[in-house]
Amino acid sequence: MGKHALLSASSSHRWLNCPPSARLCESFEDKGSGYAAEGTDAHTLCEYKLRAALGFSAKDPTVHLTYYNEEMEDCANGYAAYILELVETAKQNCIDPVVLIEQRLDFSKYVQGGFGTGDCVVIADGTLHIVDYKHGQGVLVEAEDNPQMKLYALGALEIFDGIYDIDTVSMTVYQPRRDNVSTHKVFKESLYQWAEEVLKPAAELAYAGDGKLYCGEWCQFCKAKQECRARAERNLELARYDFKLPPLLEDDEVEDILGKIDGLISWANDIKDYALEAALGGKQWDGWKLVESRSNRRYTNETVVANTVSSAGFDPYDHKVLGVTAMQKLLGKSRFDELLAAYIEKPQGKPTLVPESDKRPAINSAQQDFNEF
Repeated sequence: MGKHALLSASSSHRWLNCPPSARLCESFEDKGSGYAAEGTDAHTLCEYKLRAALGFSAKDPTVHLTYYNEEMEDCANGYAAYILELVETAKQNCIDPVVLIEQRLDFSKYVQGGFGTGDCVVIADGTLHIVDYKHGQGVLVEAEDNPQMKLYALGALEIFDGIYDIDTVSMTVYQPRRDNVSTHKVFKESLYQWAEEVLKPAAELAYAGDGKLYCGEWCQFCKAKQECRARAERNLELARYDFKLPPLLEDDEVEDILGKIDGLISWANDIKDYALEAALGGKQWDGWKLVESRSNRRYTNETVVANTVSSAGFDPYDHKVLGVTAMQKLLGKSRFDELLAAYIEKPQGKPTLVPESDKRPAINSAQQDFNEF
């Protein structure tokens, strides 16, 4: 159960778009991260909270959670409350909806060796609900056209479609630290059509290590991204502009660069990280050497320093109110809102260029405002 599938649901956005990446990533060690470990703790707490809320037998895991804090507690309580509300709503059309927690879902009918774990599956008359908890706050996760959610849905249908009369699948991403609850509904038949026409062919290529390497925002979580030649070639395409200054470029050239520049910066930083890690492992790069970076002085014992300075008649502390994010983490969202909502403001953000696909409303420039006037 602990072993990840080669073609996992969580990595499906990557291998569906770039099939060879699945086998490429096999040769790289999964180093994990603090963010992933925090997410695991949050899922464990969510499972406990939901089981307890539904009246199931459950043991409080809090003392064993490394990353537990008030914010995580608040997020888990909100998740459990959301599921309870979903179940109560389902009861309006179904006397006894089925609720499954941390359900193993097998979608190997379409993806060889494919399986995953659904955080919560609710089955009511006519509708199958899939809910996935996301603790991360870096990337906003949408439910619409989300391949991970589709795979979970297919796995659930494989178990329950012959038992229950299901015609609609509702997929929800619950992401509390981004105030994001995203739900997308599809007809069961359209999901099966996607599985046969899109998923199955791509999965066959990925399992065999075939297909074309294709770069995109899914490269962010690819373990092979630092050494991927296709990614390098795509980013080096910008060299054809010979690094001209903006006034020397045509409008269509600037537009082309805007669409690729974030990927170029990310790729360049990945190359630097890769080269440093290799050098630390003994690799010699021609024309480069390892040195110590500049460092700042620090105390060897802050308690002793504070006591010493206090004894000398000075205040050793920098008194500063915690930032908004740190304060919310300390108090938890509900307590934070209760105590401080009246004292929080959100200033207008600075203008920034984003692709037209971005969901934020466009703002007018001063020239546009003048023209409209």
